[in-house]
Amino acid sequence: MTKIKICGMTCENDIHYANEYLPDYVGFVLYFPKSRRNISMETARHLLKMLRPEIKSVAVVVSPDKEQVKKITAAGFDQIQIHGMMTEEVYREIKIPILRAFNVSDLSSFSEYEKKEKITGYVFDSKKPGSGKTFDWNQVIPLRKKGTKKIFLAGGLDETNVKKAMREVKPDVIDLSSAVERPDVNGKCGGKDPEKMKIIIRMVHDEK
Repeated sequence: MTKIKICGMTCENDIHYANEYLPDYVGFVLYFPKSRRNISMETARHLLKMLRPEIKSVAVVVSPDKEQVKKITAAGFDQIQIHGMMTEEVYREIKIPILRAFNVSDLSSFSEYEKKEKITGYVFDSKKPGSGKTFDWNQVIPLRKKGTKKIFLAGGLDETNVKKAMREVKPDVIDLSSAVERPDVNGKCGGKDPEKMKIIIRMVHDEK
């Protein structure tokens, strides 16, 4: 069964909706103040305590350092999703499964990461991650066929195209954020929309 990840959880209401509609994964943006979905580690720890244990928690970070990785592990996250740089020093420090994120303009390192055992999956996103824009899925399909790790497909997915993405790319996990959000409030993320979450989670979990 195709699984679904809802990224960019920011508040208690988001967790309540996740606990009700049961996505397979939820993501929390950390240490990246440029993102309107960025939250503090203190907030993340509080939200993790509320999350049902069967939902996997993912710390989403950009070019993390060793101290950040240690704090993420100590907080109890199930996985870490890394955008940007990942040094060998940081890789060695990580004790939980890694999702390595790529945008479609940077796939040259794909074969290198296939050899790294801690990397259990890849997140393929548009050139500007978090933009809510799709990209040419034909760039991912060949990698899907030859890779051995989970494929998370992100970038502009919503109720209008998620079934098509599942048919054409056959990802292990559908990964989205903006498609299930309320409008921003005063420039800040407005949080998740429960009705949108319910609709798209059911669409993904219903394989018909």
